[in-house]
Amino acid sequence: MSQQAQDPSGREAFNAFYDRARPHVYGYLLARCPGRVAAEEITAEVFLAAVDTARRDPSASMTVPWALGVARHKLVDHWRRENREERRVRAFAAEPGAFGPDDPWAVRLDAIRARQVLAGLTANHRAALTLRYVDDLPVPEVAAHLGRTVHATEALLTRAKAAFRRAYEAEDCDG
Repeated sequence: MSQQAQDPSGREAFNAFYDRARPHVYGYLLARCPGRVAAEEITAEVFLAAVDTARRDPSASMTVPWALGVARHKLVDHWRRENREERRVRAFAAEPGAFGPDDPWAVRLDAIRARQVLAGLTANHRAALTLRYVDDLPVPEVAAHLGRTVHATEALLTRAKAAFRRAYEAEDCDG
């Protein structure tokens, strides 16, 4: 009996491909990613793309080199996302009036630590700062997302920026 008759959906062939390619893809990404979690997430993205390809074109020939090519593209996408996020965090720090005129503290802003500090803020502060400075939404749109008035959102952003700065500076003193 043919392979296709035994497995009309191609699951066995895909599982064999996955078992063959996963160690290569993960190893490739682990050597190039900042950590294990990122390598695992991108590996998952690679195989989600492979599933999508298999569904769209059941006759597609997926090989380890093909999977490594997809991994390379997914890794570049990951780096681009990180770069955009870091630029947004730096833009937040450099925004006129964000921390006062010519504040040397803004120049020292470390993007990785900034993300950690942001994660430690209250949900309201984190949401407001993320929508405004990471997603780059204007204040009226932030207000709409949060279900607040524009005036209340401006006050929330002022408090959130102050909380962010206090936490960032406290971490700077602790470290």
